[in-house]
Amino acid sequence: MEESVAGFKERGSWVDIVEHGERVTRALKDVAEEAEVPDGPLAEWDEWRPKVEERLDEDVSEKTAEKAAVAEGEGEKAGKAPDEDVQTAGEKLSESYEHLDEPDKAVEEAKESIEHLKRAVDSAGRKAIRKVEGAVYKSVMTQVSPYYFDNELVSANLRRAGQDDYVFEVNVNDDDLKIRVSNALADLEQTVDRWHVDTEKDTEAVEVAEGVPDATEEAGTDGRSRPHTN
Repeated sequence: MEESVAGFKERGSWVDIVEHGERVTRALKDVAEEAEVPDGPLAEWDEWRPKVEERLDEDVSEKTAEKAAVAEGEGEKAGKAPDEDVQTAGEKLSESYEHLDEPDKAVEEAKESIEHLKRAVDSAGRKAIRKVEGAVYKSVMTQVSPYYFDNELVSANLRRAGQDDYVFEVNVNDDDLKIRVSNALADLEQTVDRWHVDTEKDTEAVEVAEGVPDATEEAGTDGRSRPHTN
């Protein structure tokens, strides 16, 4: 692993890449309580990081496209469909008309009507963009750009460098937390003699990123896969 101001970088096989993601995640979890690492962003990262049973162009691509999708608008966060907001806007407009003899009340109702209309348009637009964005991202963008992840906690990118050669760089966005993670990674290097790559249980034929059968690993008695040693 290479460490720089840009983050923690690993180059190697798919198993090497998966191991790198697991180590960074383990380090984050080790310092999480003391450093007050938020659970949500950490869980989001843990879900996205590549797994040994996944394929780059399918699973990681899908997760990256989903993460890159347009965020929810106010209407969606409130659980309101565009047609519901349009209906509410109409009701508020009617109430505004009924309160013409009360100017302040009428203005307030009119403003609420406009806000619901704006929210309806926003929600409908975001949904339309997501449909296009997902298709475009998976079919075009991943052909020329790294697979990436970004939230308030971690920024990462993963790219293919050869047939079974990948580059995976992970950056912890907070500088103080990055130092803690660096120290935790150093501790892991000293205390863990052999890293066991996590894999899904009941997976009989693990395929790595490019669909090559997992001839470099075998299942251990603890339900995890272990690299062969020659």
